Amino acid sequence: MKVSIIGGSGFTGGELLRILATHPNVEIKIVTSRKYVGEYVHRVHPNLRGILDIQFTDPSTSKIVEESDVVFLCTPAGVSAKITPEFLEAGVKVIDLSPDFRLKDPKEYERWYGWKHPRPDLLEKAVYGLPELHREEIRKADLVACPGCMSTAAILAMAPLAKANFIKQSVVVVDAMIGSSGAGATPSLASIHAERYGVIRPYKPVGHRHTSEIEQELSVLAGGSVKVAFSASSVNIVRGILVVCHCFTEKTVTIRDLWKIYRQFYGNEPFVRLVRDVKGIFRYPDPKPIVGSNFCDVGFELDQHTNRIVALSAIDNLVKGAVGNAVQSLNLIYGLDERTGLMYPGIHPV
Repeated sequence: MKVSIIGGSGFTGGELLRILATHPNVEIKIVTSRKYVGEYVHRVHPNLRGILDIQFTDPSTSKIVEESDVVFLCTPAGVSAKITPEFLEAGVKVIDLSPDFRLKDPKEYERWYGWKHPRPDLLEKAVYGLPELHREEIRKADLVACPGCMSTAAILAMAPLAKANFIKQSVVVVDAMIGSSGAGATPSLASIHAERYGVIRPYKPVGHRHTSEIEQELSVLAGGSVKVAFSASSVNIVRGILVVCHCFTEKTVTIRDLWKIYRQFYGNEPFVRLVRDVKGIFRYPDPKPIVGSNFCDVGFELDQHTNRIVALSAIDNLVKGAVGNAVQSLNLIYGLDERTGLMYPGIHPV
């Protein structure tokens, strides 16, 4: 497949280049960056030195259309919605890593993003790019809207419970802890080393935009409205997300029941691993040993004192939280084994 990347100079763009550079079925044609036009990719992404001999170019829709079968969009919110229609009309498939097509209800964009969606007609056409939930739809998609990183982690932690109707009063509490790369490559006062190092910093206790995605997907699985109380904190790591989700259930439940629910839901999933061990130091999901991989480690625990189920998941926010889902989707669209180019372990120690 001939692929191009719009917005290739950020952390997400760099990670996408890292994975696609060794994908056996991909030829990278164009990588754009307004800031680094003419610069070689390795000057921005030094890990790609000797791997990719390609320069950043200025975005040119007509040239991308001529040379590409599929385009990946690593753009800020609001950009993709403006340029995606032109690609689709030209027959180029779009895999969008921005939030512009993730939500089905256009009113949700006004609520969570503060702008009116310019192409609400495409929201229904877009497929939410989480293969574990939408594999068959992705296979036939022309437009894939990849999930947010914390949305991915939270949905995969809670999906089996939502499907099994184990959520009392349809309310889920989600606490997400994310590394500094989740803030992107543009520096700010909050991201400089003196302020960022050593922190456990709550930065969005309420009102995080990813709430809308989690509610959308869990509600579909539960067959009714699910409300999510979501809080996000920055922690002292570069890559990785840990989410700890809490829900209360009126059903009598045992650990054996939870194992059954999760195994039935994820038994054949290549990138979801169930982690609830009795030995070692990594007894529950932890982002440290999955850095650089496309795995999502999911675990659970039962608090019988309050009839509370605790669901946990850990991912690398740049891989399974972003480009991993995108490349899985690419593989599915073109009829490949979805593991192609992605089946490698995390780095440990890191």
